Amino acid sequence: MHSVLVTGSNRGLGLEWARQYAGEGWRVYATCRRPDEAEALQTLADAHPEVSIHRLDVTDREQVEDMAAVLAGQPLDLLINNAGIYLERWGRDKLGQIDYDDWLTTLAVNTLGAFRVTEALLPSLEQGRKRLVVNISSHMGSIADINAPNDYAYRSSKAALNAASRGLSFELASLNIGLLLLHPGWVRTRMGGREAPLSPEESVAGMRAVVARFDPSMSGKFYRYDGQAMPW
Repeated sequence: MHSVLVTGSNRGLGLEWARQYAGEGWRVYATCRRPDEAEALQTLADAHPEVSIHRLDVTDREQVEDMAAVLAGQPLDLLINNAGIYLERWGRDKLGQIDYDDWLTTLAVNTLGAFRVTEALLPSLEQGRKRLVVNISSHMGSIADINAPNDYAYRSSKAALNAASRGLSFELASLNIGLLLLHPGWVRTRMGGREAPLSPEESVAGMRAVVARFDPSMSGKFYRYDGQAMPW
């Protein structure tokens, strides 16, 4: 049985990652900050005994270490670093209205969180068969695609994730572990809004297809959910 750990799996894309892999019979470690409030995730776990729910705030070192202890000695084929936040509220990130605490929090979750979890779970990933880390990025982290002001915190957090992940891919290669950066598209989630053209099901199905065809030549590269290469 293949195994996957998904961060931020209580709703949206994270929940859909967990749902689709559970439907394929994978062992799913579904993590979120508040499991007691994750009703949809609890329903999924009730229907699939191979799904377990774990408390994990990716900014909390002790919780990350606890998750690593749960997996100690167990192989992990795939890590989906999906947890992320978008804290700009009502245009507050315009000049003169920037909330620097929000900016630091965004970096702590979207950039450092993915690295903290990856580093802690390396022993389990080294034992896996797929041996792949997937960091969920965004086209907003593509410097070449920036053509408008604002969204400074979110854009910089994803650009930092991209740059750091590109470097990390070379270190992971020495451990025979791959790394993918994926842009899920504009998706109808709480972040994406109702006008987004893609459903979570469509986005995750596309990203899963990219994961399924991964080979080492793709490591450290940035792709859209449909497999198209993204500009840096």
